[in-house]
Amino acid sequence: MTMLDSLRSIVQEVNSARDFGSVLDIIVKRVRKTTDTGVCSIYLHDPVSDKYILAATEGLNPEAVGNIRLAAGEGLVGLVAAKAEPINLDAAESHPNFAYFPESGEERFRSFLGAPVIHHRKVLGVLVVQQAARRRFDESEEAFLVTVSAQLAGVIAHASATGQLTRQLSPDLVLSGGERVFRGVASVPGISIGHAVAITSPADLYAVPHRAASDIDHELALFHKALEQTKQDLRTVHSDLSDKLNMEERALFDVYVSMLDDSSLGGEVTVLIRAGLSAQTAWSEVIIEHIRNFTSMEDAYLRERATDVRDLGRRVLGYLQQSQVDNKEFPSDSVLIGEELAAANLADISVEKIVAMVSAKGSRNSHLAILGRAMGIPTVMGAIDLPWRELDGNQVIVDGHLGLIIANPRPEILRGYMAQMEEEKILSADLERLRDEPSVTADNQHITLWVNTGLRLDSLLSLDRGAEGVGLYRTEIPFFMQERFPSEDEQRKIYREQMEMFAPRPVTMRTLDIGGDKALPYFPIEEANPFLGWRGIRISLDHPDIFLVQLRAIMRASEGLENLRILLPMISNIQELESALALVYRVYHELTEEEGYTLTKPLVGAMIEVPAAVYQVQEIARRVDFLSVGSNDLTQYLLAVDRNNPRVADLYHTLHPALLQALKQIVAGAREENCPVSICGEMAGDPLSALLLVGLGYRVFSMSATNLLRVKAILRQVTVAQAEKLAEVALTLPDNTQIREYLESAFTDPEITRLYSWAKTYPY
Repeated sequence: MTMLDSLRSIVQEVNSARDFGSVLDIIVKRVRKTTDTGVCSIYLHDPVSDKYILAATEGLNPEAVGNIRLAAGEGLVGLVAAKAEPINLDAAESHPNFAYFPESGEERFRSFLGAPVIHHRKVLGVLVVQQAARRRFDESEEAFLVTVSAQLAGVIAHASATGQLTRQLSPDLVLSGGERVFRGVASVPGISIGHAVAITSPADLYAVPHRAASDIDHELALFHKALEQTKQDLRTVHSDLSDKLNMEERALFDVYVSMLDDSSLGGEVTVLIRAGLSAQTAWSEVIIEHIRNFTSMEDAYLRERATDVRDLGRRVLGYLQQSQVDNKEFPSDSVLIGEELAAANLADISVEKIVAMVSAKGSRNSHLAILGRAMGIPTVMGAIDLPWRELDGNQVIVDGHLGLIIANPRPEILRGYMAQMEEEKILSADLERLRDEPSVTADNQHITLWVNTGLRLDSLLSLDRGAEGVGLYRTEIPFFMQERFPSEDEQRKIYREQMEMFAPRPVTMRTLDIGGDKALPYFPIEEANPFLGWRGIRISLDHPDIFLVQLRAIMRASEGLENLRILLPMISNIQELESALALVYRVYHELTEEEGYTLTKPLVGAMIEVPAAVYQVQEIARRVDFLSVGSNDLTQYLLAVDRNNPRVADLYHTLHPALLQALKQIVAGAREENCPVSICGEMAGDPLSALLLVGLGYRVFSMSATNLLRVKAILRQVTVAQAEKLAEVALTLPDNTQIREYLESAFTDPEITRLYSWAKTYPY
């Protein structure tokens, strides 16, 4: 087997491992075998002691695990960690950094090759191979070890975030209160404290919580019933396909049935259930172990059998889950957590009981996050290191401002967040008094406040907050609600309801904006780089059959209301803008001149959300009735940062100097053409950023309804001249940190400070 084949096999085994300890054992055993060395060891950094601890070994004395501890720079392992680069020696004992540990037995090994395990610039550990004889490891072997280390980095980082690393290195250490902090993408602002309710996916072997059996006989009965149901399924399929399969293929079904017998998988699971595990837990553990064994086999045919075992495992698990009567009570302070929560997960629980939602996968534009914003439920998405199965029943704090999930919080942290929740309640009550007050600055300059909507619930909340119109209606929402493309009439009814609710206030309908992180389940878009691919107006122009139907539905919905504005997303060049405008006007003429509809010609605008549009803003402005700046996408494209990726979230800055310069240029270009310009997105809904935007020349803002009153309150306390001074100074500062610090220091009035202090700073 080549080193590349070995690497693939190692990765497959690691991905199938049940826990972190198994991962380490797999690595040391497989790397030792592949490199044909006497020893392979992994040293991991312990943040508590700041030492590199021997965590797993194949070849050294097993009793040395956990007992050999090296500081950075100490010994050869410590030197690899300190230098953050590989070290390759054929006479390790003569190196000045060589450290001798009698308990390890390593005096027999003279050759040494160590590679650092690095994640996000931090050395998390060192992977080492050693040989008794003198041996200079060649370049391919060194490259192999470096590659394995790179693969191992993400696994160790995940183990560190979830607490598995601490349990592995210091099993006797009990952290104060067992507190653990996880990070995700802040998707819906707010703070909630409650108890986690793990939402598992059906028939997912790796999502089965580790649970003990409360009634062993009952669990055994459930298991044997599930086996019989699965066997019957297999026999039925075998019978139905008997005339279409050859003898060898038919024999496979007999093999699957026999695998479920007591002498095979069934027997192994029965032993675990009798030892005290639930049927689901025992079954998943046995199947995952067999999948791992098949995956590690060198024979290609046998490796493929892992797929068969996985399929068999899912079939039985499906029946186990179906048979189990789940009487789970949802507490009144339920925090829903799961690997990939979706809107369907809300069906089995009263919304009044949900205080927060957390998903390990997904983005702030996921349907669940949109629902969370509509309902005002604090939501964190993309918490990739969240051990959500383990947190079931634990007390958790969800900080939707900072994207934090704090499990089993310390008393002082809990008290701090409870105080902040009380402050926010008082502030919200105070802000309600501004609902019918005009949106003007302290010097009586009107600032228009619109809302971003997509759901009926969202729209109702917007009207309750005194919104002056809709700056962005996400027309793709009805598309997500269907299992197929909605018809023209289905769309028309939804759009009509939205326009009627806000009439005579303006409603800005953004045309279909899918792609990127918003793929329709019945119209999947598989791309290596979806954010730079087929999305927004590009899809609409490539599919005029979809685009024209939507335009007809939008315009027909506006008949007699005269409050429609149409917004074209993701414009990056003049040709696509003109092509889209031609289709808009074609539909208008067909409806009015050929079909007799009485329609006011809608205003048509373009979104400025890619850098190319910034530099052509005047050319675009000449061709449209208005411009709308999409601050979220414009920020991520200018900074080359995926705003939904928690790994680079700390690089996404809405106060980045380059973004402020771009926003200034857009306003200037729009004014040159006398074209109205608005701004939407999270920046528009952030009170401090809103002040800065007024200073840059923006007078129309569109935001989430939950932010509207807070922005209105701060604008009413500042003059335009003050805002312009803020912007003038901010544009001279070199980075976002200094800009935010300057903006915060510009106000000492506690009432103003209260409006933009979204979250207190806690020690994380």
